[in-house]
This record gives sequence, C-alpha cells and structure tokens, in this order.
Amino acid sequence: MGCLRRLGCLVLLAALLAAAWVTRERWLPLVKKRAGIGAAAPAPQGPPWELVTPESGAQGKAAIVRLGQRTGPVFANLSGAEFTAYVVQELSRQLPPSAMGTTATVIGDELWIRTMVNPADFGAADALGPLASVLGDREPMELGGTLDVVRPGLGTFTVHTLRFRGLSVPGPGIPPVLGRMDSGARPAGIAGDALPLTMPVQVADIRVRNGRITLYKAGT
Repeated sequence: MGCLRRLGCLVLLAALLAAAWVTRERWLPLVKKRAGIGAAAPAPQGPPWELVTPESGAQGKAAIVRLGQRTGPVFANLSGAEFTAYVVQELSRQLPPSAMGTTATVIGDELWIRTMVNPADFGAADALGPLASVLGDREPMELGGTLDVVRPGLGTFTVHTLRFRGLSVPGPGIPPVLGRMDSGARPAGIAGDALPLTMPVQVADIRVRNGRITLYKAGT
C-alpha cells in the first residue's frame, strides 16, 4: 500500500507539472513580473535607426549652410542621423574612445542616439547598482531626450532616458553618468541632465517631431 500510495503521488505530481507546463504562458509572466526578472523593456518604436556617417554629416551641414544664406530657406529639416552626424565632433569629445557604431533616430519629440561603449567608462556600476553585474565590456548605450537652443551658438541635448543594454538608469543617476561624458568646461546654466552642443549661430530655434529635426533661421 505504501508503494501504491507513493506511485499515486508521483502520478499526481506528474499530472500537475504537465498542467503547469501547458499553462505556463498564463502564469510565468506574472511570476517574472513579481520577481523583477525578465527581458528588459524595449526602446520606443519609431523610424528606423540610421547609421551616423560622414555622408549624413555632410548632408546636414549643407542644409545648415543654406539656412545661413541671406536668400536661403527659413528652416531646414534634418533626420536624426544628419543632425547627430553634424554635431558628432561635439559629441565625440564627450564620448570615450570605446564608443563606436553610432546610430540615431527621432521618436516622437525626442532624438535617440545609440552607440556601443564600455559601460565601465561611464560608471555603470554606480548608476545601476547590482544590475551592472550582467553587463559586459561592450554594450549598447541609448540616450533619448529633447533638443533646445539656449542662446546663439549654444544648444542642449537634455537626456530623459539612458540605458545600457536595455537597463534604464534611474533619473537621479543620469547627471553623474553624463558628467563622465562632459569632460570640458561646462557652460553656465546647463542642467546636469543635459549635454551642451555647439550650434550654428544662424539657428534660432529647434523642434523635433514626426521623425524630423527642424532648425529655424534666426531673424525669421
């Protein structure tokens, strides 16, 4: 009887395990959510990411040059890659040598930049805490934020979202990470969650929407 009882328990256990496996799609996501594990939240969807290249930078520069001409247009539309490539020299001074393969896109009213970096260059361990232990020596870093013109010749890229391999850095942790990027003299009045950008003096305003970055000519 003891053997039969044990055999019956094993059959019942096997049936329960089989039922749990068949219905795993119902309960497994809830378990992962409560345990705080699972896949990282995906980046917002928008236009395709474009590789930032010298060619896209030349296209962006040509559009801005036309904007500065007396008989030129009153505004210029640039893609995320064209704008990023145009200011890439400014950004390259704020990114470590480990950064490579930079791409960009516009999602909603934000510019998004993605590049491969060594998270240690940015103090990811301090920003992410124990989560940083899952990062390797080469990981994608994503920055999403808004663009503004502070004054003639100076703009800002205010970072609202910062991720390493999909792991989001909490808001208070963004300024310290950006501080490691911004090694030069910081202009007065620039917030800690923003990167200063050298802008053409002929640009009076900048707006981001519908997958494009629109620069407006001064004096219009």
